[in-house]
Amino acid sequence: MMRPRILLIEDDASTSSALSKVLTGEGYLVTTADRGDDGLAMATRETFDLVITDLRLPGLGGLELVKQLHIAKPKLPIVLMTAHGTTETAIEATKQGAYEYLMKPFEADELLDLVAAAVDAGRLMSEPVELGEARSGQSALVGSSRAMQAIYKELGRVAATPVTVLIRGETGTGKELIARAIYQHSDRADKPFIAVNCAAIPETLLESELFGHERGAFTGAQARRVGRFEQAEGGTLFLDEIGDLNPNTQAKLLRVLQERCIQRLGDSTNVPVDVRVIAATHRDLESAIKEKEFREDLFYRLSVVTISLPPLRERAEDIPDLVRFFIRRYARELSVELPAVQAEAIAFLQRQTWPGNVRELENAVRQALLLAKPLAIGLDHVQQAVDKARRPEKISQQPHSAYIADLLASAERGEINNVYARMIADLEPDLFKQAIQMAHGNQAKAARWLGVTRLKMREKLTELGLHPRNSNAPDETSEEIN
Repeated sequence: MMRPRILLIEDDASTSSALSKVLTGEGYLVTTADRGDDGLAMATRETFDLVITDLRLPGLGGLELVKQLHIAKPKLPIVLMTAHGTTETAIEATKQGAYEYLMKPFEADELLDLVAAAVDAGRLMSEPVELGEARSGQSALVGSSRAMQAIYKELGRVAATPVTVLIRGETGTGKELIARAIYQHSDRADKPFIAVNCAAIPETLLESELFGHERGAFTGAQARRVGRFEQAEGGTLFLDEIGDLNPNTQAKLLRVLQERCIQRLGDSTNVPVDVRVIAATHRDLESAIKEKEFREDLFYRLSVVTISLPPLRERAEDIPDLVRFFIRRYARELSVELPAVQAEAIAFLQRQTWPGNVRELENAVRQALLLAKPLAIGLDHVQQAVDKARRPEKISQQPHSAYIADLLASAERGEINNVYARMIADLEPDLFKQAIQMAHGNQAKAARWLGVTRLKMREKLTELGLHPRNSNAPDETSEEIN
């Protein structure tokens, strides 16, 4: 994957140097400017994944920079750094198109968390979702089966309308891709697309995340914060895992959908919002309604239009196209030649039940490519790749020395041809999963334990389908940046 490019606009040389060091250390490519007008010219002329700018700059102020840059590149995330005394200006910048603002002084971890989220938001807005046959890019809804053709038609019918959409389907079926496709084909495509995973945010923080808060609204609320609804003004808010909302947040979301306004925590003022909501869930909401776990009135508000994604086992005829798509993607990433895939390997993949759906197939194809390179992908490679999903539990039940001995014995018998790649494929998912669990969702801490950058940690968690719960625990190695 290409390293994200960040433009940092800061006139204080020491602050610019400190921020550049922190960001470069996490794997980002950083370009700097010390004047607002120069930064605007660079951001307009070149391609960046994120712009971070100070509020007070020579040549052109940060607020005017945000306004002009958002007009020129509406899908480019902009983070504004500002002092505590200029909160109102920062909120105005958000209205002008800034993705988020950061109050000085701040911790390095706070910056890195925000940068990772902003870069991801920019990718979701800018990376096209192709339908049917992927020709370019990294995101595609692949398949020509009758079930997928019906999905494409439904997308065409609902994308241009302002209705609320509920996307239903098992984990790994591609619900986020559907949401992004609706956004990209809507008349709101030049406005923000903000995604919130409701299951990945602690209940105590979710309301603040969605609706924002006033200073002093709760312990730790040191300044006013704009929530995701306000950030998505004029655009689309994607609420993933909507079935995990607690009753109180369900009631507040229902009110927003009915009245088209929000109230920040700690404030009684109504703030109008113009946001299209797309929700997704893998849960059986009808059963949740019967169990009094989900509001029936909210369900009907969310499901004006419902799109149900079929599990992969019900569209096995799409697996050959999906395999070819994932091979093209990961062959580029791994810098290997495109391998052939033997017919019996495809047939084996089509016979699987795929409880993890497309995401599980994607991981299996990537592992098979690692095992086979530079050879053609054969039946033994895909069998090993599919079987690895069950192997971590088996590995934990035997000493690593015995596990390694088994692998080497299999290689000696000619059953496998790459012990190193096989071991990495077997152990890596469990390694990252246990690290993020032991760190209680703190990605900085888990990344430090593993000796990888936070960017690498985030990429691996996404790749492996792991969604850690956020943690507010400060990192003991954090440094404060003024």
